Amino acid sequence: MNFPKTGLYAITKTENKTVEQIIADISEAIKGGIKVLQYRDKRPIDPTYLAGALKELCHAGNIPLIINDNITLAKHIGADGVHIGKEDGLLSHARELLGSSAIIGVSCYDSVELALQAQQDSADYVAFGRFFPSSSKPLAAAAHIASLEQAKLRIKVPIVAIGGILPDNGAVLLDAGADLLAVIGGVFSATPYQSTLAYQPLFK
Repeated sequence: MNFPKTGLYAITKTENKTVEQIIADISEAIKGGIKVLQYRDKRPIDPTYLAGALKELCHAGNIPLIINDNITLAKHIGADGVHIGKEDGLLSHARELLGSSAIIGVSCYDSVELALQAQQDSADYVAFGRFFPSSSKPLAAAAHIASLEQAKLRIKVPIVAIGGILPDNGAVLLDAGADLLAVIGGVFSATPYQSTLAYQPLFK
C-alpha cells in the first residue's frame, strides 16, 4: 500500500481507553476521511492484538497502518510500515527487516538536514514538528514554519507536520510546504468522526 500524497495523518490516542474504545475511535476516524493511521502506544497492554485489529480496519478502508517505534511489531503483524525517531534505531535496519515495499517515515523535528539525510537513506516521508503547543507531546522542541518552507524546496518525498494542529491553524502549515497534517488530540480528544470531518476542507 502506498503512502498518501496529502491528507490527514491520524495518530492513536490510547491513554485511559480500552481496546474496544480505541478500535471504535479509529473506525469513526476512517469514516471521517483520514488517509493514514499510526499506532502509537506508550503503555501497551496487548499491542499485538490491537495492532492486528487496527490493520484489519485500515486495510478494509484502503488506509496504510504505520507502527510507531516498534519495527519488530510492524514486521510481526504485517503492518504497512514504521515511523522512527532519533532513538528508534537506524532507517537502514528498518528497511532491511521490513523490505523495500514498507513505508518508513522519519521524525526530523526542526532539521532540514535530517530530512535530507532520511530522504537519501530511502525514507518514504519525513515529519517536522511540533509546530504548536501539544498536550500529547508537551516537552517536544518547537519547529518553525521556515523549516517547512526550506524543506519544500529540497525534499521530494511527502512532508508531514505535527504538533497541536487544529482545523483553524493547519492551513498555514500546508501553505508553507506540508503535504499531510498529523493529529492526535485534534481527532481523538473529542468525537473522532466529527473531528476528522472538520479538517477535510483544509485539503480541498
